[in-house]
Amino acid sequence: MSAVAGAPGVPAGADDLSAFVERDGDGTASLNLLVNDVHCAQCIATIERTMRAEPGVLDARVNLTTRRVRLRWRDGAADAGSLVGRLDRLGYPAVPYRPAALPGASRQDAGTLLRALAVAGFAAGNVMLLSVAVWAGNSSGMADSTRALMHWLSALIALPAIAYAGLPFFRSAARALAARRINMDLPISVAVCVTAAISLAELIAERPDVYFDAALMLLFFLLIGRYLDQRTRGAMLSTAENLAALAAQPATVLRPDGVREMVPAHAVRLGSRILVAAGERIPVDGDILSGRTTIDRSLLTGEAALEPAMPGDRVYAGTVNTGDPVTLTATAAGDGTVLTEIVRLVEAAEQGRSAYVRLADRAAQLYAPVVHGLALLAFAGWWGFGGLPPREALLIGVAVLIITCPCALGLAVPAVQVVACSRLLKHGVLVKVGDALERLAAIDSVLLDKTGTLTFGRPDIVGRDTPADEDLRVAASLAGASRHPLCRAVLRAAAPVPVHDGVREEPAMGLSAGSPEGEIRLGNRDWCAVSGDGAATPGGPELWLRRPGRDPVQFRFADRLRPDAPAFAAWLKKQGFGVELLSGDRAPAVRSAAEELGIETWHAAARPADKLARLGRLRQAGRRTLMIGDGLNDAPSLAGAEASISPAQGADLAQTAADVVFQGDRLESIAVAIQTARRAKRLVLQNFGLAAAYNAIAVPLAVAGQVTPLIAAVAMSASSIAVTVNALRLGRAAGNPFA
Repeated sequence: MSAVAGAPGVPAGADDLSAFVERDGDGTASLNLLVNDVHCAQCIATIERTMRAEPGVLDARVNLTTRRVRLRWRDGAADAGSLVGRLDRLGYPAVPYRPAALPGASRQDAGTLLRALAVAGFAAGNVMLLSVAVWAGNSSGMADSTRALMHWLSALIALPAIAYAGLPFFRSAARALAARRINMDLPISVAVCVTAAISLAELIAERPDVYFDAALMLLFFLLIGRYLDQRTRGAMLSTAENLAALAAQPATVLRPDGVREMVPAHAVRLGSRILVAAGERIPVDGDILSGRTTIDRSLLTGEAALEPAMPGDRVYAGTVNTGDPVTLTATAAGDGTVLTEIVRLVEAAEQGRSAYVRLADRAAQLYAPVVHGLALLAFAGWWGFGGLPPREALLIGVAVLIITCPCALGLAVPAVQVVACSRLLKHGVLVKVGDALERLAAIDSVLLDKTGTLTFGRPDIVGRDTPADEDLRVAASLAGASRHPLCRAVLRAAAPVPVHDGVREEPAMGLSAGSPEGEIRLGNRDWCAVSGDGAATPGGPELWLRRPGRDPVQFRFADRLRPDAPAFAAWLKKQGFGVELLSGDRAPAVRSAAEELGIETWHAAARPADKLARLGRLRQAGRRTLMIGDGLNDAPSLAGAEASISPAQGADLAQTAADVVFQGDRLESIAVAIQTARRAKRLVLQNFGLAAAYNAIAVPLAVAGQVTPLIAAVAMSASSIAVTVNALRLGRAAGNPFA
């Protein structure tokens, strides 16, 4: 357990890992760990292969970019402590993951690398000055004693600097050897040490050629690449890290005696009353108990528009109260909030394995035998057949070791995957599985549900556009006392008004309240005594308002299309997708929606089996279909489609079956997801191309003896940076896809 105590973000002496283990209802347990020594695809393959071989372990996933390991095992069949110990013996010390620990650990790693980089750069600069003096002196007849003095001064500067600046590589290589394995830092360490040893041997033998400057410059460029990679990882860290940090803020709990108490958000008890001041971030999920306000939900939905919130409305942790103070009742806190669930979904997607990731991992696993064999052949060939002295042949072998490091290949897919998930999260889109974007990029047909997907899935008042309408205000004063969906629609349409005193609710009939003129009623036509003569025939849901001495007033409701539904349907057709409307609603409603959206093919009264059958026919025709739906009846087709998307307001079963979940009211998020998936595929292929081109050019040159260890270090670092920077292009903000 020594790997746990004193770890960043973990209290000293925290030897019990049970607090960090998550137990699922299906008899499995999981643990998130932070492993800072993961540097390449070979590290991923070693950890995943070894941990999956442990008894009881069901899965092991490594995220190269965030350096996180997630272990999942059968509860009772394995022990968290023994698994962490196995990682430690493998050469990868691990600590339980806590969101607050990660940024600190990242800064610590970057600081260590920066200090090593500064030492290597300072020493290299001074040794290069001495080397210039030697080179200039050789051309003008420098005495052997003077040259020897310059070389000894170079050694005095270089050897301590190499010992310190090379520590990040030496320690990693030593842990790998102790665990009887090979990682990418081993050939780097061998290259640096061999170059320094050859130089020292040349110096002791009083020969004219030493390579201290090359060894230091080799370390300098390698450290530049490692430091920039570390900084780039920090830039690519999932947005979920920031979301998780928001969950650590305190909550103001109102005790029964009225005293306010500051409590950590994770310690809030369900049912507690929480006071949220104006401008404060909401710490827990809850229902508003008193007060009216506006909520900034952009953190979760990606939409900048403020949303009104009133008593009875659900609000979520991480959103901001931008209006008046409100009191809410906590319904979820800590790990149970929507914010925490989003973090889990994003982390699961980032740690997933697509076909591209598996391809890169298999290629990287060939690294050790192929590269070390190639380096040995290059050394033996130039020494035995090329006629070079052993030290020069050895330098060629060192250059081959360095230049063939598969860093670029290992970063090709994970870098794009993390940037894509982070970008989509900013648009309110949650990618739940690792290969969802890969499948989403391949679709050519889209099946759309209507209710709750193209529409809001809730009734809204139609025909009344003025919130200050007197009849609407009176109706809202009664509706504020009820949770009925039609009453909530009245409140959304009206300007804020106080709730009428003494409102009574008659089940299945309506609301009533007294007034100086007599009783006011809001409810169905029978409750409000509306006669058939002259009364508008209901074409959908309705409420009636009856006041003494006045004619009854009708409020009609409809499930309206989302504002950008027509633009979304037009965009899908413009992109060349086959678009169909597949709904379980009545034919007139489906036909009306299809005509408004310009969708020629539509199916009404479709049961779950009908939707699955339609998917099957499209699959037989060779089509790859995206299913977008929200209801229980959509869950089978969501699970059976090539790719699937569900709104966050949909049924839990639909969200579980879907590959991607989008939040907010705008369908633009789906278009962004499809665009991002396509761009991610292009960037992954570009990264594979960059990695392949680098190896195709650099490896033959190194074997041919045309590349020094210094140039090899520069080329290897540049290839990794190029792949990572190419992936970061995906994170650039894009314009409106419908424009």
